Amino acid sequence: MMENREYLNSLFDIYKELLTPKEQVAFMEHYMEDLSMQEIADNLNVSKSNIGMIVKRAEQKLNDYENKLHIFAKNQKIKEALLKKEYKLIEKIINN
Repeated sequence: MMENREYLNSLFDIYKELLTPKEQVAFMEHYMEDLSMQEIADNLNVSKSNIGMIVKRAEQKLNDYENKLHIFAKNQKIKEALLKKEYKLIEKIINN
């Protein structure tokens, strides 16, 4: 569960501007501020089920963007190559 939370937070850092403002707020309050769905609903004056749908939609969008663009995956490969000082591999990753 924690790994998924960290992964989603990483995706959010990359793709947050592609989410709606409401999705951004709900996601940040749930995943970064660790608020419950009810607390977020109270803050935004909407129902708990509405917040659940907004957060789920944001999660799905983040995963869809990564599945199409692979920015997180490329960043991970570059970090690994940097640690190993494999500069030719970095160039290959960037150019693909």
